[in-house]
Amino acid sequence: MGKKGDLSNFERGMVVGARRAGLSISQSAQLLGFSRTTISRVYKEWCEKGKTSSMRQSCGRKCLVDARGQRRMGRLIQADRRATLTEITTRYNRGMQQSICEATTRTTLRRMGYNSRRPHRVPLISTTNRKKRLQFARAHQNWTVEDWKNVAWSDESRFLLRHSDGRVRIWRKQNENMDPSCLVTTVQAGGGGVMVWGMFSWHTLGPLVPIGHRLNATAYLSIVSDHVHPFMTTMYPSSDGYFQQDNAPCHKARIISNWFLEHDNEFTVLKWPPQSPDLNPIEHLWDVVERELRALDVHPTNLHQLQDAILSIWASISKECFQHLVESMPCRIKAVLKSKVGQTQY
Repeated sequence: MGKKGDLSNFERGMVVGARRAGLSISQSAQLLGFSRTTISRVYKEWCEKGKTSSMRQSCGRKCLVDARGQRRMGRLIQADRRATLTEITTRYNRGMQQSICEATTRTTLRRMGYNSRRPHRVPLISTTNRKKRLQFARAHQNWTVEDWKNVAWSDESRFLLRHSDGRVRIWRKQNENMDPSCLVTTVQAGGGGVMVWGMFSWHTLGPLVPIGHRLNATAYLSIVSDHVHPFMTTMYPSSDGYFQQDNAPCHKARIISNWFLEHDNEFTVLKWPPQSPDLNPIEHLWDVVERELRALDVHPTNLHQLQDAILSIWASISKECFQHLVESMPCRIKAVLKSKVGQTQY
């Protein structure tokens, strides 16, 4: 049975050795198990070219960007990640004896493993707040899922009655720019919206409280005393619970701080780093509510219907959903530590 594909260097050596020992092509093929054509070809290549390697001869056009050129192109990428293909090609050709075209640049970049992608969106975080995020992550890097189960998460969110569909494209002729079928209507401030405050822990979903007006310290104090306090004392009767809130001005007001000091023997307020919504798992619950609102067969037409829909969706969130979010907290902390600058993507 003849062998398919290239022979190894050792096999080629056996073929040459057999022929030089006086064996015929047929005898060599029978002895080594290769086809007569293979025996003939290998021995001919050895006689004419002295070839004893299985490496194929290079063919095709010589690559215009060698290893040194790839290192140069890599430095250009590292210096400006947002450079266009035209800009990279222009900068590469400066000072080079042989210039390349944009197609060669594209091919070289792909060979090097580079692809043009949209960058991840991350919050703009000041240097001071980055340090605070890292400090928080280091202080809680040894917390297990059992530790995070003792945290109750809270936040506010606003849901608009009308959603923006982003950039919409239509087909029209030049004189149809004001045709009703070619227009997209807009409503100021999205037609109004509903603001809610909510909280949850690994054990259960907490209350979702509609906020009928702008949330100030007085209104937030009512929420804390009427909803946070009974939730924490019920879920954590051993006073081992942590209440999480962000650094909104109404959360840091003096009357709020004094209230928490009066109840510090019942639960602890988790010291939260500023500019860290990506660490708060309740943000993902807001996304769930938003997606469910958009997926409704009959969309709310007024704020009262919108509020009822939000409350209904919140109550229907599965236990597995919010428990999984709490269980992901160790990974979120590791992501901040791994980033070295305290900045992760949403």
